[in-house]
Amino acid sequence: MKLSVRAGYQGSGPGAITPDGCAVELYSRLPVGAEPDVVAAAVPAGVHVLELGCGVGRVTHPLLERGFAVTAVDESQEMLDRVRGARTVCSTIEDLDLGESFAVVMLGSFLVHAGDVEVRRALLRTCVRHLETGGCVLIQREGADWHADLPRERMDPSGFTLRIVSADSVGEGVNSVCAEYEFPDATWTQRFLSRPLTKEQFDAALAEVGLHAETYLTEDGTWVRARLAA
Repeated sequence: MKLSVRAGYQGSGPGAITPDGCAVELYSRLPVGAEPDVVAAAVPAGVHVLELGCGVGRVTHPLLERGFAVTAVDESQEMLDRVRGARTVCSTIEDLDLGESFAVVMLGSFLVHAGDVEVRRALLRTCVRHLETGGCVLIQREGADWHADLPRERMDPSGFTLRIVSADSVGEGVNSVCAEYEFPDATWTQRFLSRPLTKEQFDAALAEVGLHAETYLTEDGTWVRARLAA
């Protein structure tokens, strides 16, 4: 079934574009960041990770190399076609119900900042629905002032430039963010909706679904380990 483009989300550039504006070829080019190291330091070795929004496997593949089992979920079959070595499931995160539980559920890519509050709640409920007793949820948050001091750009050592061009308010606490990725041979843009969350708002969002932030895993507060509230 072909998924329709989401309102407020769009992308441009060569190759397939997913419903939330992500370019498959772009994500295939992006280098691996610190995410696999963060995960490996936060959870027991070799556990089964449910990765929600895996994309092309940029984080999946390093986790597999570190000995983790991974069930990788994405709504784009074009993205999943690039994933190797993991069990893959094509589904929207909000609708996912595998009838299974996992030691670790990972919600990366700042998905917790979904502009639509009901979507955010559904994402977090999916995390809880698939969490085994004693397990944890790893959540990636936006950094402080991520929507401020724009435009800004960063030259990646691998040879491309990332620009956060703008983050314009569209009302009710939501911003329309425009990002640009410039490579020597191609340029991609992505526009998406993002709801900035203070620590207090983030904690309240977790509490709504029965989670609590156990610890912040990075100095900048962008990765959190959450567990079911007692």
